[in-house]
Amino acid sequence: MPKPLESRSSSHASRRHFLKTSSLLVAGGAVAGQLNIARAAHSYGSDTIKIGLIGCGGRGTGAAAQAMNTKGEVKLIAVGDAFEDNVKSCLRGLSGQYGPKLDVPPERQFWGLDNFQKVLETDLDLVILATPPGFRPQHFEAAVKAGKHVFMEKPVAVDAAGVRRVLAANDEARSKGLAVAVGLQRRHEPQYIETIQRLQDGAIGDILLTRAYWNGGGVWVRPRQPQQTEMEYQMRNWYYFNWLCGDHIVEQHIHNLDVINWLKNAYPVSAQGQGGREVRRGKDHGQIYDHFFIEYTYADGSKMFSQCRHIPNTWSSVSEFAHGTKGTSNISASQINGLDGKSIWRFGRGGAGGHQQEHHDLFAKLRAGETPNEGDYGALSTMTAILGRMAAYSGQMIGWDDALKSELVISPTDQYTGFNDTPPVVPDGNGGYPIPVPGVAKVV
Repeated sequence: MPKPLESRSSSHASRRHFLKTSSLLVAGGAVAGQLNIARAAHSYGSDTIKIGLIGCGGRGTGAAAQAMNTKGEVKLIAVGDAFEDNVKSCLRGLSGQYGPKLDVPPERQFWGLDNFQKVLETDLDLVILATPPGFRPQHFEAAVKAGKHVFMEKPVAVDAAGVRRVLAANDEARSKGLAVAVGLQRRHEPQYIETIQRLQDGAIGDILLTRAYWNGGGVWVRPRQPQQTEMEYQMRNWYYFNWLCGDHIVEQHIHNLDVINWLKNAYPVSAQGQGGREVRRGKDHGQIYDHFFIEYTYADGSKMFSQCRHIPNTWSSVSEFAHGTKGTSNISASQINGLDGKSIWRFGRGGAGGHQQEHHDLFAKLRAGETPNEGDYGALSTMTAILGRMAAYSGQMIGWDDALKSELVISPTDQYTGFNDTPPVVPDGNGGYPIPVPGVAKVV
């Protein structure tokens, strides 16, 4: 199985090896466009870095603020979202603290499903992609084609076809000398970095078992409004529809799964598991499950046990653990214990704040003339989460290669132009949506 990317030089070979060993052929042939020598070689230094934002919800607004918090001149020059009210709310929220760094006149404020194209036509250097993840492959491809550096939120797709698109576009980004950052912020937190390094150096011996959790009470529901079309309703409630969200195992739990992949320096070869809807039974809960339990297997035979749950008044934990021949680690608490349970090492206070640190790191590297690329591990950890969803939805043991080669497209975002379009899932006569049934659901 492939290894996570350690450097830009080694990552290209690893990527090619991955495609070969997975029996996956990404269509495309020659890279579109010419090598952007000027952009690849340019160090921004003290120059102003002009950014655009596509996706003006809470996470997008937060990411734009974090970009403007970085050292050096940064200006937000264009914003776009499917909804006008999101655009206006985003700019209002940023104007108080970041007013001097905002240069977004009405002619660079865009809404509608084509907003991303209009943002990318402006004279920006870097674009933040923070829409619902079903749109990420389409928007990432367009950003790379336009020659923009990219910060994109996780996950980067909701189906295997989308993952393949992102991997192919990331190859093009690398050839153009474009930076690609992915919002898996734990990889930028000193407490995680040092803990993972110590574990990889053998602090608990051979790692036999890992555990990953995102258990909590759930997220918002936005009631249907009388004037809404079905498309608008689903996009306002994007978390509950797989073509937009991918289910919470993909949208949230990817963080914890990525930590284990990082630790293992590998990706699972198979998964089996289960899940369902225990409390999420209403029409306003769309399609997604409220709990998952997945057993992942890696090539070395080790297991990862994964739980994620959205059920109020239950045990909550967002964490990762490792068990080895010489000890154990609470990775999320940055602590390592011996087999006797006594502490061997702990990081101590501080070392978190990854949402901000990932932007500090990205912008500092751009100013130094470097073009970091996190696209491959962002895509492959996304695929890890999708693999788990496939296993739970189907009730079958699913192999990595079969999952990644799946031609089942659940998010055909390229075909949509407006809110009068019909989304890929629609309610039945009783207002309910199709729910995956293990033993019946087709996932590959």
